[in-house]
Amino acid sequence: MQILRSDAPDFEARWKRLCSRGSDEDESGVRDSAAAIVADVRARGDEALLEYTRRFDGWRPETAADLVAGPRDLAAAWRALPVAGRAALKTAASRIESFHRRETDAVVPIYRDRLGARLGQVSRPLARVGLYVPGGTARYPSSVLMTAIPARVAGVAEVVAVSPADRKTGDVDAWTLAACHVSGVSCLFRVGGAQAVAALAHGTATVPAVDKICGPGNAYVAAAKRLVFGTVDIDMIAGPSEVLVLVDAGARPAEAAADLLAQAEHDARAVVVLVSTSERVARETQVEVMRQLAGLPREEIARRSIVERGAIVLCRGISQAVKLADQFAPEHLVLLVKDAARLVPRLSRAGAVFVGSRTPEAIGDYVAGPSHVLPTAGTARFASPLSVATFRRRMSVVEMSERSLAALAPVVEALAAAEGLEAHARAVRVRLPEPKARRRARRG
Repeated sequence: MQILRSDAPDFEARWKRLCSRGSDEDESGVRDSAAAIVADVRARGDEALLEYTRRFDGWRPETAADLVAGPRDLAAAWRALPVAGRAALKTAASRIESFHRRETDAVVPIYRDRLGARLGQVSRPLARVGLYVPGGTARYPSSVLMTAIPARVAGVAEVVAVSPADRKTGDVDAWTLAACHVSGVSCLFRVGGAQAVAALAHGTATVPAVDKICGPGNAYVAAAKRLVFGTVDIDMIAGPSEVLVLVDAGARPAEAAADLLAQAEHDARAVVVLVSTSERVARETQVEVMRQLAGLPREEIARRSIVERGAIVLCRGISQAVKLADQFAPEHLVLLVKDAARLVPRLSRAGAVFVGSRTPEAIGDYVAGPSHVLPTAGTARFASPLSVATFRRRMSVVEMSERSLAALAPVVEALAAAEGLEAHARAVRVRLPEPKARRRARRG
Protein backbone atom coordinates (compact mmCIF):
# COMPACT_ATOMS: atom_id res chain seq x y z
CA MET A 1 0.00 0.00 0.00
CA GLN A 2 1.32 3.42 -0.87
CA ILE A 3 1.73 5.84 2.05
CA LEU A 4 0.76 9.52 1.83
CA ARG A 5 1.69 12.01 4.54
CA SER A 6 -0.48 15.09 4.77
CA ASP A 7 2.52 17.21 5.79
CA ALA A 8 4.67 16.12 2.82
CA PRO A 9 5.38 18.66 0.04
CA ASP A 10 3.92 16.35 -2.61
CA PHE A 11 0.79 15.43 -0.64
CA GLU A 12 -1.71 17.58 -2.53
CA ALA A 13 -0.65 16.18 -5.90
CA ARG A 14 -0.65 12.58 -4.70
CA TRP A 15 -3.98 12.99 -2.88
CA LYS A 16 -5.54 14.52 -5.98
CA ARG A 17 -4.42 11.52 -8.06
CA LEU A 18 -5.87 9.14 -5.47
CA CYS A 19 -9.19 11.01 -5.42
CA SER A 20 -9.39 11.03 -9.22
CA ARG A 21 -9.65 7.27 -9.37
CA GLY A 22 -12.40 6.41 -11.73
CA SER A 23 -13.95 3.63 -13.67
CA ASP A 24 -12.02 2.62 -16.76
CA GLU A 25 -14.99 0.66 -17.97
CA ASP A 26 -15.68 2.82 -21.01
CA GLU A 27 -12.28 2.32 -22.66
CA SER A 28 -12.65 2.68 -26.41
CA GLY A 29 -12.18 -1.02 -27.20
CA VAL A 30 -14.81 -2.10 -24.68
CA ARG A 31 -17.15 0.68 -25.73
CA ASP A 32 -16.89 -0.18 -29.42
CA SER A 33 -17.45 -3.89 -28.81
CA ALA A 34 -20.44 -3.19 -26.56
CA ALA A 35 -21.92 -0.84 -29.17
CA ALA A 36 -21.71 -3.53 -31.84
CA ILE A 37 -23.39 -6.08 -29.56
CA VAL A 38 -26.16 -3.67 -28.54
CA ALA A 39 -26.89 -2.79 -32.17
CA ASP A 40 -26.92 -6.46 -33.20
CA VAL A 41 -29.32 -7.52 -30.44
CA ARG A 42 -31.59 -4.62 -31.31
CA ALA A 43 -31.62 -5.74 -34.95
CA ARG A 44 -31.76 -9.55 -34.57
CA GLY A 45 -33.29 -10.06 -31.14
CA ASP A 46 -33.32 -13.63 -29.80
CA GLU A 47 -31.13 -14.90 -32.64
CA ALA A 48 -28.32 -12.58 -31.56
CA LEU A 49 -28.90 -13.35 -27.88
CA LEU A 50 -28.42 -17.07 -28.52
CA GLU A 51 -25.31 -16.45 -30.61
CA TYR A 52 -23.64 -14.24 -28.00
CA THR A 53 -24.60 -16.56 -25.15
CA ARG A 54 -22.89 -19.44 -26.93
CA ARG A 55 -19.84 -17.32 -27.72
CA PHE A 56 -19.34 -15.39 -24.47
CA ASP A 57 -21.16 -17.29 -21.72
CA GLY A 58 -19.81 -20.64 -22.92
CA TRP A 59 -22.91 -22.85 -22.83
CA ARG A 60 -25.14 -23.77 -25.74
CA PRO A 61 -28.87 -23.06 -25.40
CA GLU A 62 -30.79 -24.61 -28.27
CA THR A 63 -33.72 -22.19 -28.29
CA ALA A 64 -34.64 -18.90 -26.66
CA ALA A 65 -36.90 -20.81 -24.27
CA ASP A 66 -33.76 -22.30 -22.72
CA LEU A 67 -32.78 -18.82 -21.57
CA VAL A 68 -35.79 -18.44 -19.28
CA ALA A 69 -36.02 -19.40 -15.61
CA GLY A 70 -39.68 -18.89 -14.74
CA PRO A 71 -41.62 -18.84 -11.45
CA ARG A 72 -41.55 -22.63 -11.10
CA ASP A 73 -37.78 -22.71 -11.51
CA LEU A 74 -37.36 -19.95 -8.92
CA ALA A 75 -39.65 -21.70 -6.45
CA ALA A 76 -37.89 -25.04 -6.98
CA ALA A 77 -34.52 -23.43 -6.26
CA TRP A 78 -35.98 -21.92 -3.08
CA ARG A 79 -37.24 -25.32 -1.87
CA ALA A 80 -33.89 -26.93 -2.69
CA LEU A 81 -31.92 -24.64 -0.37
CA PRO A 82 -31.08 -25.88 3.13
CA VAL A 83 -33.30 -24.60 5.93
CA ALA A 84 -30.55 -22.29 7.18
CA GLY A 85 -30.16 -20.82 3.69
CA ARG A 86 -33.87 -20.06 3.37
CA ALA A 87 -33.85 -18.52 6.84
CA ALA A 88 -30.88 -16.28 5.94
CA LEU A 89 -32.56 -15.04 2.76
CA LYS A 90 -35.86 -14.41 4.55
CA THR A 91 -34.16 -12.47 7.37
CA ALA A 92 -32.19 -10.31 4.94
CA ALA A 93 -35.24 -9.74 2.75
CA SER A 94 -37.38 -8.77 5.74
CA ARG A 95 -34.84 -6.23 7.01
CA ILE A 96 -34.32 -4.70 3.57
CA GLU A 97 -38.08 -4.37 3.02
CA SER A 98 -38.64 -2.92 6.50
CA PHE A 99 -36.04 -0.21 5.91
CA HIS A 100 -37.23 0.79 2.45
CA ARG A 101 -40.89 0.93 3.48
CA ARG A 102 -39.88 3.83 5.69
CA GLU A 103 -38.87 5.91 2.69
CA THR A 104 -41.10 8.82 1.71
CA ASP A 105 -41.40 10.31 -1.76
CA ALA A 106 -40.27 13.88 -2.35
CA VAL A 107 -43.67 14.92 -3.69
CA VAL A 108 -45.67 18.14 -3.39
CA PRO A 109 -49.19 17.47 -2.05
CA ILE A 110 -51.76 19.14 -4.28
CA TYR A 111 -52.72 22.54 -2.90
CA ARG A 112 -54.71 25.59 -4.05
CA ASP A 113 -52.71 28.81 -4.30
CA ARG A 114 -53.96 32.34 -3.60
CA LEU A 115 -55.15 32.74 -7.23
CA GLY A 116 -57.23 29.56 -7.11
CA ALA A 117 -54.91 27.33 -9.15
CA ARG A 118 -54.47 23.72 -8.00
CA LEU A 119 -50.82 22.63 -8.15
CA GLY A 120 -48.89 19.60 -7.00
CA GLN A 121 -46.63 16.71 -7.83
CA VAL A 122 -47.53 13.04 -7.57
CA SER A 123 -45.34 9.94 -7.62
CA ARG A 124 -45.91 6.86 -9.77
CA PRO A 125 -43.99 3.56 -9.98
CA LEU A 126 -42.25 2.42 -13.14
CA ALA A 127 -44.10 -0.32 -15.00
CA ARG A 128 -41.25 -2.81 -15.55
CA VAL A 129 -37.62 -2.86 -14.47
CA GLY A 130 -34.73 -5.17 -15.30
CA LEU A 131 -32.05 -6.21 -12.85
CA TYR A 132 -28.57 -7.26 -13.91
CA VAL A 133 -27.15 -9.88 -11.54
CA PRO A 134 -23.48 -10.81 -11.99
CA GLY A 135 -23.07 -14.56 -12.34
CA GLY A 136 -21.17 -17.22 -14.21
CA THR A 137 -18.48 -18.42 -11.81
CA ALA A 138 -19.71 -16.28 -8.88
CA ARG A 139 -22.99 -15.92 -7.00
CA TYR A 140 -24.55 -12.69 -5.77
CA PRO A 141 -27.97 -13.41 -4.25
CA SER A 142 -27.50 -10.30 -2.09
CA SER A 143 -27.55 -8.14 -5.24
CA VAL A 144 -30.97 -9.57 -6.09
CA LEU A 145 -32.35 -8.71 -2.65
CA MET A 146 -30.86 -5.22 -2.65
CA THR A 147 -32.39 -4.25 -6.00
CA ALA A 148 -35.59 -6.27 -6.36
CA ILE A 149 -37.02 -5.52 -2.92
CA PRO A 150 -36.84 -1.71 -3.19
CA ALA A 151 -38.41 -2.04 -6.66
CA ARG A 152 -41.26 -4.11 -5.27
CA VAL A 153 -41.77 -1.72 -2.36
CA ALA A 154 -41.92 1.11 -4.92
CA GLY A 155 -44.87 -0.61 -6.59
CA VAL A 156 -43.17 -1.73 -9.81
CA ALA A 157 -45.63 -4.06 -11.55
CA GLU A 158 -43.04 -6.42 -13.02
CA VAL A 159 -39.42 -7.08 -12.05
CA VAL A 160 -37.29 -9.29 -14.30
CA ALA A 161 -33.65 -10.27 -13.95
CA VAL A 162 -30.79 -11.31 -16.22
CA SER A 163 -27.70 -13.24 -15.19
CA PRO A 164 -25.05 -15.21 -17.06
CA ALA A 165 -25.32 -18.96 -16.56
CA ASP A 166 -22.62 -21.43 -15.59
CA ARG A 167 -20.35 -22.06 -18.57
CA LYS A 168 -20.47 -25.85 -18.12
CA THR A 169 -24.08 -26.51 -17.22
CA GLY A 170 -26.09 -23.51 -18.42
CA ASP A 171 -27.63 -23.27 -14.95
CA VAL A 172 -27.90 -20.23 -12.72
CA ASP A 173 -26.82 -20.68 -9.12
CA ALA A 174 -29.65 -21.91 -6.88
CA TRP A 175 -29.03 -19.14 -4.33
CA THR A 176 -29.56 -16.50 -7.00
CA LEU A 177 -32.78 -18.15 -8.20
CA ALA A 178 -34.03 -18.54 -4.63
CA ALA A 179 -33.28 -14.86 -3.96
CA CYS A 180 -35.37 -14.00 -7.02
CA HIS A 181 -38.20 -16.09 -5.59
CA VAL A 182 -38.16 -14.45 -2.15
CA SER A 183 -37.76 -10.96 -3.68
CA GLY A 184 -40.74 -11.17 -6.03
CA VAL A 185 -38.83 -11.34 -9.33
CA SER A 186 -41.17 -12.71 -12.01
CA CYS A 187 -38.52 -14.50 -14.07
CA LEU A 188 -34.80 -14.62 -14.78
CA PHE A 189 -33.18 -14.82 -18.22
CA ARG A 190 -29.97 -16.85 -18.42
CA VAL A 191 -28.00 -14.31 -20.40
CA GLY A 192 -25.32 -11.83 -19.41
CA GLY A 193 -22.98 -9.16 -20.75
CA ALA A 194 -23.78 -6.30 -23.10
CA GLN A 195 -26.26 -8.52 -24.94
CA ALA A 196 -28.40 -8.85 -21.80
CA VAL A 197 -28.46 -5.07 -21.32
CA ALA A 198 -29.42 -4.59 -24.98
CA ALA A 199 -32.24 -7.12 -24.70
CA LEU A 200 -33.67 -5.38 -21.62
CA ALA A 201 -33.45 -1.97 -23.27
CA HIS A 202 -34.89 -2.83 -26.69
CA GLY A 203 -36.77 -6.07 -26.06
CA THR A 204 -36.76 -9.31 -28.03
CA ALA A 205 -39.39 -11.95 -28.70
CA THR A 206 -38.39 -13.55 -25.39
CA VAL A 207 -37.05 -10.73 -23.20
CA PRO A 208 -39.47 -7.85 -22.55
CA ALA A 209 -38.28 -4.26 -22.85
CA VAL A 210 -38.05 -2.48 -19.49
CA ASP A 211 -38.20 1.12 -18.29
CA LYS A 212 -35.04 0.98 -16.19
CA ILE A 213 -31.98 -1.24 -15.80
CA CYS A 214 -30.28 -1.59 -12.40
CA GLY A 215 -27.41 -3.59 -11.02
CA PRO A 216 -23.63 -3.91 -11.37
CA GLY A 217 -21.70 -5.80 -14.01
CA ASN A 218 -18.39 -6.03 -15.82
CA ALA A 219 -16.83 -3.51 -18.20
CA TYR A 220 -19.09 -4.53 -21.10
CA VAL A 221 -22.22 -4.27 -18.96
CA ALA A 222 -21.23 -0.79 -17.80
CA ALA A 223 -20.48 0.33 -21.37
CA ALA A 224 -23.79 -1.08 -22.61
CA LYS A 225 -25.71 0.72 -19.85
CA ARG A 226 -24.16 3.98 -21.00
CA LEU A 227 -25.17 3.23 -24.59
CA VAL A 228 -28.82 2.44 -23.87
CA PHE A 229 -29.37 5.32 -21.43
CA GLY A 230 -32.01 7.51 -23.02
CA THR A 231 -33.88 4.55 -24.44
CA VAL A 232 -34.26 3.41 -20.84
CA ASP A 233 -33.14 4.85 -17.53
CA ILE A 234 -30.29 3.30 -15.55
CA ASP A 235 -29.40 3.41 -11.87
CA MET A 236 -25.70 4.30 -12.20
CA ILE A 237 -22.45 3.20 -13.81
CA ALA A 238 -20.94 0.93 -11.19
CA GLY A 239 -17.17 1.09 -10.96
CA PRO A 240 -14.89 -1.08 -8.82
CA SER A 241 -15.87 -1.44 -5.17
CA GLU A 242 -14.16 0.87 -2.68
CA VAL A 243 -13.85 1.61 1.02
CA LEU A 244 -12.27 4.34 3.12
CA VAL A 245 -11.58 3.34 6.71
CA LEU A 246 -11.00 6.24 9.09
CA VAL A 247 -9.11 5.35 12.28
CA ASP A 248 -7.66 7.12 15.31
CA ALA A 249 -5.20 6.03 18.00
CA GLY A 250 -7.84 3.92 19.76
CA ALA A 251 -8.83 1.82 16.75
CA ARG A 252 -8.11 -1.92 16.62
CA PRO A 253 -5.83 -2.70 13.63
CA ALA A 254 -7.44 -6.14 13.18
CA GLU A 255 -10.86 -4.54 12.58
CA ALA A 256 -9.51 -1.93 10.17
CA ALA A 257 -7.61 -4.60 8.23
CA ALA A 258 -10.69 -6.82 8.03
CA ASP A 259 -12.80 -4.01 6.59
CA LEU A 260 -10.13 -3.19 4.00
CA LEU A 261 -9.87 -6.83 2.90
CA ALA A 262 -13.67 -7.24 2.76
CA GLN A 263 -13.63 -4.84 -0.18
CA ALA A 264 -10.30 -5.93 -1.66
CA GLU A 265 -11.56 -9.49 -2.18
CA HIS A 266 -14.33 -8.24 -4.48
CA ASP A 267 -12.10 -7.25 -7.37
CA ALA A 268 -8.43 -6.72 -8.16
CA ARG A 269 -9.44 -3.18 -9.14
CA ALA A 270 -11.15 -2.47 -5.81
CA VAL A 271 -9.87 0.71 -4.10
CA VAL A 272 -9.07 0.48 -0.37
CA VAL A 273 -7.88 3.49 1.64
CA LEU A 274 -6.93 3.85 5.30
CA VAL A 275 -6.99 7.41 6.69
CA SER A 276 -5.32 7.51 10.09
CA THR A 277 -4.55 10.11 12.72
CA SER A 278 -2.09 7.63 14.28
CA GLU A 279 1.06 6.40 12.53
CA ARG A 280 1.29 3.50 14.99
CA VAL A 281 -2.24 2.25 14.15
CA ALA A 282 -1.57 2.71 10.45
CA ARG A 283 1.63 0.63 10.60
CA GLU A 284 -0.01 -2.08 12.69
CA THR A 285 -2.98 -2.19 10.33
CA GLN A 286 -0.64 -2.64 7.37
CA VAL A 287 0.98 -5.64 9.09
CA GLU A 288 -2.45 -7.02 10.02
CA VAL A 289 -3.65 -6.74 6.42
CA MET A 290 -0.83 -8.97 5.22
CA ARG A 291 -1.43 -11.43 8.04
CA GLN A 292 -5.15 -11.74 7.33
CA LEU A 293 -4.55 -11.86 3.59
CA ALA A 294 -2.70 -15.17 3.83
CA GLY A 295 -5.01 -18.06 3.14
CA LEU A 296 -8.04 -16.11 1.92
CA PRO A 297 -9.88 -18.08 -0.79
CA ARG A 298 -9.60 -14.99 -3.03
CA GLU A 299 -6.12 -14.11 -1.80
CA GLU A 300 -4.65 -13.26 -5.19
CA ILE A 301 -7.50 -10.90 -6.07
CA ALA A 302 -7.34 -9.17 -2.69
CA ARG A 303 -3.53 -8.94 -2.81
CA ARG A 304 -3.60 -7.16 -6.18
CA SER A 305 -6.15 -4.67 -4.87
CA ILE A 306 -4.09 -3.97 -1.74
CA VAL A 307 -0.78 -3.66 -3.57
CA GLU A 308 -1.91 -1.87 -6.72
CA ARG A 309 -4.78 0.28 -5.44
CA GLY A 310 -4.38 0.44 -1.69
CA ALA A 311 -3.27 3.56 0.18
CA ILE A 312 -2.55 4.72 3.72
CA VAL A 313 -3.03 8.43 4.41
CA LEU A 314 -1.45 9.86 7.56
CA CYS A 315 -3.11 13.10 8.68
CA ARG A 316 -2.68 15.62 11.49
CA GLY A 317 -5.95 15.18 13.34
CA ILE A 318 -9.60 14.16 13.16
CA SER A 319 -10.75 17.40 11.50
CA GLN A 320 -8.37 16.90 8.61
CA ALA A 321 -9.33 13.22 8.40
CA VAL A 322 -13.02 14.13 8.06
CA LYS A 323 -12.19 16.70 5.42
CA LEU A 324 -10.19 14.16 3.41
CA ALA A 325 -12.94 11.55 3.69
CA ASP A 326 -15.46 14.04 2.32
CA GLN A 327 -13.15 14.96 -0.54
CA PHE A 328 -12.67 11.31 -1.45
CA ALA A 329 -16.47 10.68 -1.46
CA PRO A 330 -16.15 6.92 -0.95
CA GLU A 331 -18.70 4.24 -1.73
CA HIS A 332 -18.25 2.86 1.83
CA LEU A 333 -16.96 4.96 4.74
CA VAL A 334 -16.08 3.12 7.96
CA LEU A 335 -15.58 5.18 11.14
CA LEU A 336 -13.37 3.35 13.64
CA VAL A 337 -12.85 6.33 15.94
CA LYS A 338 -13.87 7.41 19.43
CA ASP A 339 -17.46 8.67 19.58
CA ALA A 340 -17.88 7.91 15.87
CA ALA A 341 -21.51 9.04 15.73
CA ARG A 342 -20.48 12.63 16.44
CA LEU A 343 -18.73 12.77 13.06
CA VAL A 344 -21.78 11.88 10.97
CA PRO A 345 -23.26 15.42 10.93
CA ARG A 346 -19.91 16.68 9.62
CA LEU A 347 -19.95 14.29 6.66
CA SER A 348 -21.91 14.81 3.46
CA ARG A 349 -20.30 12.78 0.66
CA ALA A 350 -20.34 8.99 1.01
CA GLY A 351 -22.52 6.20 -0.31
CA ALA A 352 -22.94 4.65 3.14
CA VAL A 353 -21.38 5.39 6.53
CA PHE A 354 -20.66 2.59 9.00
CA VAL A 355 -20.50 4.03 12.50
CA GLY A 356 -18.26 2.54 15.17
CA SER A 357 -16.40 -0.66 15.94
CA ARG A 358 -19.53 -2.82 16.08
CA THR A 359 -20.60 -1.92 12.53
CA PRO A 360 -18.48 -3.80 9.97
CA GLU A 361 -19.07 -2.79 6.37
CA ALA A 362 -19.99 -6.40 5.55
CA ILE A 363 -23.20 -6.03 7.60
CA GLY A 364 -24.32 -3.45 5.02
CA ASP A 365 -23.56 -5.79 2.15
CA TYR A 366 -26.03 -8.37 3.36
CA VAL A 367 -28.51 -7.60 6.06
CA ALA A 368 -28.44 -4.11 7.65
CA GLY A 369 -31.41 -2.84 5.60
CA PRO A 370 -30.39 -0.04 3.20
CA SER A 371 -29.56 -1.21 -0.33
CA HIS A 372 -25.89 -1.96 -0.88
CA VAL A 373 -26.03 -0.55 -4.43
CA LEU A 374 -24.01 2.62 -3.88
CA PRO A 375 -22.27 5.30 -5.97
CA THR A 376 -18.60 4.58 -6.71
CA ALA A 377 -15.54 6.37 -8.13
CA GLY A 378 -16.30 9.62 -6.30
CA THR A 379 -19.83 9.94 -7.69
CA ALA A 380 -21.11 10.11 -4.11
CA ARG A 381 -20.42 13.83 -4.61
CA PHE A 382 -23.73 13.98 -6.49
CA ALA A 383 -25.29 10.50 -6.58
CA SER A 384 -27.30 8.57 -3.98
CA PRO A 385 -27.76 4.91 -3.00
CA LEU A 386 -30.36 2.83 -4.80
CA SER A 387 -33.70 3.24 -3.05
CA VAL A 388 -37.45 3.13 -3.55
CA ALA A 389 -37.16 6.52 -5.26
CA THR A 390 -34.95 4.87 -7.90
CA PHE A 391 -38.04 3.04 -9.17
CA ARG A 392 -40.55 5.86 -9.09
CA ARG A 393 -41.04 8.96 -11.16
CA ARG A 394 -42.73 12.23 -10.28
CA MET A 395 -45.44 13.87 -12.34
CA SER A 396 -46.53 17.48 -11.98
CA VAL A 397 -50.24 18.32 -11.82
CA VAL A 398 -51.51 21.79 -12.86
CA GLU A 399 -55.17 22.92 -12.84
CA MET A 400 -56.03 26.59 -13.41
CA SER A 401 -59.25 28.25 -12.34
CA GLU A 402 -60.89 31.01 -14.40
CA ARG A 403 -59.54 33.57 -11.96
CA SER A 404 -55.97 32.25 -11.88
CA LEU A 405 -55.79 31.92 -15.68
CA ALA A 406 -56.97 35.50 -16.13
CA ALA A 407 -54.49 36.75 -13.54
CA LEU A 408 -51.51 34.95 -15.06
CA ALA A 409 -52.37 35.45 -18.75
CA PRO A 410 -50.55 38.81 -19.05
CA VAL A 411 -47.40 37.22 -17.61
CA VAL A 412 -47.54 34.38 -20.13
CA GLU A 413 -48.16 36.81 -22.99
CA ALA A 414 -45.20 38.97 -21.96
CA LEU A 415 -42.82 36.02 -21.68
CA ALA A 416 -44.09 34.43 -24.90
CA ALA A 417 -43.56 37.70 -26.75
CA ALA A 418 -40.02 37.92 -25.34
CA GLU A 419 -39.28 34.44 -26.66
CA GLY A 420 -41.04 34.99 -29.99
CA LEU A 421 -43.57 32.21 -29.38
CA GLU A 422 -46.88 33.76 -30.42
CA ALA A 423 -48.77 30.46 -30.43
CA HIS A 424 -48.05 30.15 -26.70
CA ALA A 425 -49.71 33.49 -26.10
CA ARG A 426 -52.68 32.60 -28.27
CA ALA A 427 -53.15 29.29 -26.42
CA VAL A 428 -53.80 31.35 -23.29
CA ARG A 429 -55.70 34.18 -24.99
CA VAL A 430 -58.22 31.86 -26.64
CA ARG A 431 -59.34 30.65 -23.23
CA LEU A 432 -60.02 34.09 -21.77
CA PRO A 433 -63.53 35.63 -21.72
CA GLU A 434 -64.15 38.15 -24.47
CA PRO A 435 -64.15 41.78 -23.34
CA LYS A 436 -67.66 43.19 -22.79
CA ALA A 437 -67.26 45.83 -25.55
CA ARG A 438 -66.45 43.14 -28.13
CA ARG A 439 -69.44 41.02 -27.06
CA ARG A 440 -71.80 44.06 -27.36
CA ALA A 441 -70.43 44.83 -30.81
CA ARG A 442 -71.16 41.31 -31.97
CA ARG A 443 -74.71 41.39 -30.64
CA GLY A 444 -75.28 44.76 -32.33
